[in-house]
Amino acid sequence: MKKVTSFTHLITGEGNRIAYTYSELDSTGNLVSQNNKGNFVAVDPELVSHINAINDYINKNKLQEV
Repeated sequence: MKKVTSFTHLITGEGNRIAYTYSELDSTGNLVSQNNKGNFVAVDPELVSHINAINDYINKNKLQEV
């Protein structure tokens, strides 16, 4: 089983890039590998809308001065 351990959003020349790391476990829960990495450019409109919603939430709720 593969389990996501972290991910981040980057804005690059290609668009919204998602970089992620994951660990892999066997069927008994033993760690097979860790800190595996991958990335992709988000092109699916539904995924891009979710990325935008997270970005909007952060701007509105975490970056606005009171």
